[in-house]
Amino acid sequence: MEALYEISFGDMKQVNAQVRDFVITTDQPTKDGGDDSSPSPFELFLASIGTCVGYQILAFCRERNIPTDKIRLEQNIVRNDSTKMAEKIDLTILLPPGFPEKYGDAVIKAGESCIVKKHIGPQTIIQVHSRQRAD
Repeated sequence: MEALYEISFGDMKQVNAQVRDFVITTDQPTKDGGDDSSPSPFELFLASIGTCVGYQILAFCRERNIPTDKIRLEQNIVRNDSTKMAEKIDLTILLPPGFPEKYGDAVIKAGESCIVKKHIGPQTIIQVHSRQRAD
């Protein structure tokens, strides 16, 4: 069986992943002995959740000819004080003024269909919700 990802090591604390024809480089912050030249693996993991939710929202809006240029997502991590582990990932869809109200709940449902979210176990709550942007 061929490996889906090939992992290799770079300078200092860099770890690279070959994904198809792409190389994704990770590093550690300087406080952890890295060069801070790229996101850490955990930051990349968290970004994959937000970008996956974003992709689902993008697809939903494009199917309905809803402009996406002013839609943004904010992602916040709530950590357990004792374990320091993420126990909740909170995603807020910032909808621009004029976003069709009739799609308010549906755009949340679209975001929640993210396959990365579906692959994370029930120990972490990932919430997707929206609010109007204040332009």
